[in-house]
Amino acid sequence: MAQITLTLPDGNARSYDAGVTAADVAADISPSLAKRAISATVDGRHFDLQWPIDADAAIAIHTMKDEKQALELIRHDLAHVMARAVQEIWPDVRVTIGPVIEHGWYYDFDRKDPFTPEDLGQIEAKMREIINRRDPVTTELWDRDRAIRHYEASGEAYKVELVGMIPEGQPIRMYWHGHWQDLCRGPHLQHTGQLPADAFKLMSVAGAYWRGDSTRPMLQRIYGAAFQNRDDLKKYLTFLEEAEKRDHRRLGREMELFHFQEEAPGMVFWHPNGWSIYRALEDYMRRKLTRAGYKEIRTPQVVDRKLWEASGHWDKYRENMFITEIDEEHANEKRVNALKPMNCPCHVQIFNKGLKSYRDLPLRLAEFGSCHRYEAHGALHGLMRVRGFTQDDAHIFCTEDQIEAECAAFIDLLAGIYKDAGFASFDIKLSTRPEVRVGSDEVWDKAETALEKAILSVRNDYEIDPGEGAFYGPKLDFKLTDAIGREWQCGTFQADFNLPERLDASYIGPDGEKHRPVMLHRAILGSFERFIGIMIENYAGKLPMWLAPRQVVVASIVSDADAYVADAVKQLTDAGIRAEADIRNEKINYKIREHSVGKVPVILAVGRKEVEEGTVTVRRLGEQQTQVRPLAEVVAEIAADAVPPDLR
Repeated sequence: MAQITLTLPDGNARSYDAGVTAADVAADISPSLAKRAISATVDGRHFDLQWPIDADAAIAIHTMKDEKQALELIRHDLAHVMARAVQEIWPDVRVTIGPVIEHGWYYDFDRKDPFTPEDLGQIEAKMREIINRRDPVTTELWDRDRAIRHYEASGEAYKVELVGMIPEGQPIRMYWHGHWQDLCRGPHLQHTGQLPADAFKLMSVAGAYWRGDSTRPMLQRIYGAAFQNRDDLKKYLTFLEEAEKRDHRRLGREMELFHFQEEAPGMVFWHPNGWSIYRALEDYMRRKLTRAGYKEIRTPQVVDRKLWEASGHWDKYRENMFITEIDEEHANEKRVNALKPMNCPCHVQIFNKGLKSYRDLPLRLAEFGSCHRYEAHGALHGLMRVRGFTQDDAHIFCTEDQIEAECAAFIDLLAGIYKDAGFASFDIKLSTRPEVRVGSDEVWDKAETALEKAILSVRNDYEIDPGEGAFYGPKLDFKLTDAIGREWQCGTFQADFNLPERLDASYIGPDGEKHRPVMLHRAILGSFERFIGIMIENYAGKLPMWLAPRQVVVASIVSDADAYVADAVKQLTDAGIRAEADIRNEKINYKIREHSVGKVPVILAVGRKEVEEGTVTVRRLGEQQTQVRPLAEVVAEIAADAVPPDLR
């Protein structure tokens, strides 16, 4: 047989017959490695130990100590074991697909009756039974006709469809976990006993259309979470409990901030408390941008399709746009408009009005622009994923030589804003050209190089995110980490050499000739809606004083104190503090409990003694102890606490 050479991670090379498996290689290295091996990486591809290797390659054998590979296999095998368990309990259930996802897996089932919480417990028990059987996992390659005949005979119509979707020339691989068989690309573990029986949990059931198509059958999707050991699973479940406590949708109800309803899906109904947060954040951002040299503008929300065609959005982004048709007076045909999904084409229109000189650059145009994008109904998620939102958007028109300085200034501005918002550190990713894009490779080379140089002038700890750039240019994505370790992508900085060309933007250079500006798209918050949602969850609703919608509630203990309460509220309000009175005929403990749930930072209780002495009893959110202090002193202290960070 032909010989191949496999190179190990330490650089040593070994010769084998073509068709050798990674299991054979592990056994050749050492018997102990053969026992511990779970998979291999062959020329960068994750390989099953059973797959033949037919050509020279670099190889690394993995064990359970290799967390990335181990978790992928554990979660993938558990998806199969769960599907097997379901069909052992309910043989009439049809199976579809079960991919690995972050923290676990899911599998979609076609079952007449809905799965219940009790069913999930029964499935978990059956899964542990299968794991304890230590059934072997085996694999074979089949031809298409054989696979189709097999699934037609077993009544698995979804699998028949999946086989038909596999492109010609790609292998059709079958896997068996014991007697149970599934269509799968692999790789997998070598027997079910390698799975940790105490490190997984079935989490929930949700509806999911077959292949994401609302015209196809609705399936039941069971989600599972899995880790390498019980302690990691416990940490994850504790994390989920904490995330649930911080869910901005629940806190939004408790704090009376906003709501959503079906008459306007994905559109926020801001209540007075929520709008107070929004306005405080907007005022803060306006002050920061003004000091940074930005000029604020306002552009239309409804724009003719001609501009979107010229910008390239009509071809590349139309499925995400809200389109309107109107019969304009005396028009021969309907006029097609779109609600703007982004502000950039409109900003170019403002740049294009009047002759611009190189002396006018960089020109920084900012807009708190209201945008609308169509998101699938099932993808909507509170403030985090909406259809109507407001960007803290700006576009910088500059020369190529100015990109680095503008990028450095932007990162400095962004870092200060994130720090004021409670996020001390952030990560940067450079997203390069996507598959669907406008512009030539030469233009993309220029844009990516300019952006990389710009970021290197500031810091060098960044990652490359291949293919994730905008369709018109590469970008920097800024990701911040919240109080419980979750990452949120918020800010962005994008170098665009294409849109100025498409929309004929130009300036007069020192040579008296016309030149194209570079257009830098940038945002710090991303959108006000999402950033407010992130902050609510980061602070678990206990927003810093300058953002808290109700900064103080003055609550009466007895009705005789009502007049004093009103005077205290007036003094607080006159000092610029958002204060309210609570003179309801309720016990003070009830009032304190209610306002604590509403995350009011300071509650001032007033009874007869406080009225006589000109004092208030101060209770701060999260503290059990109270203090009795003069009212004037408390007003001055709270007023100082309530000053926005940029004005201190």
